[in-house]
Amino acid sequence: MYQYEFSELFERIILPGLIDTLLMLLGSFVTCTVVGFTLALVLVTTDTHGLRPDRTVHEIVSTGISMLRSVPFIILAISIIPLTRLVVGTSIGVWAAVFAITFAGSPLIARLLESAFKEVNPSLIEAARSFGASDRQITFRVIVTESVPAIVSQMTLGVISLLGFTAVAGTIGAGGLGAVALTYGYQNFNDQIMYGTVAILVVMVIGIQLSGNALYRKLR
Repeated sequence: MYQYEFSELFERIILPGLIDTLLMLLGSFVTCTVVGFTLALVLVTTDTHGLRPDRTVHEIVSTGISMLRSVPFIILAISIIPLTRLVVGTSIGVWAAVFAITFAGSPLIARLLESAFKEVNPSLIEAARSFGASDRQITFRVIVTESVPAIVSQMTLGVISLLGFTAVAGTIGAGGLGAVALTYGYQNFNDQIMYGTVAILVVMVIGIQLSGNALYRKLR
């Protein structure tokens, strides 16, 4: 009887929440990676030891990233609700959450990728310069290519953080496992749903970490 009840709860409540969480995770991963990758390249390129040092641009971008990272996600998501409604057309649901997570996750991804890019041996960059490589070639064929293992390692942490954001987003109308755990589990005193969603999130985090570790070992 207990197993039958849980399987029914899983199919009707937990599974739809899991699908929403996966959609949020995939959508935010794409947007945060694109924005974060771009910001990281700007930071590395305009750094004092970068290909095109520009202290003004570097400080503006770096300060903006630090400001966004200093705001707790739930506060940031609530504060940009008018903007979310303007851009997405609604302030609730999966895609509204993806928009909000992009604001919180992109600065994090940018810092993680910046750290990965800075691990590249400077002698490789100098060697590429001596052969007449352009800044674009050095950026994508040396810095990005040589830092791929570090990128995988850092992005594993980034994806896990984005998964955490999706759970928090559920408390402000995004849906997903966070909303399921809060609404159907905690507020209705249903331990099956509460701990079932927690178990799923734990499995997802472990799966992401193991996959990231395996890919890192393969690329290293």
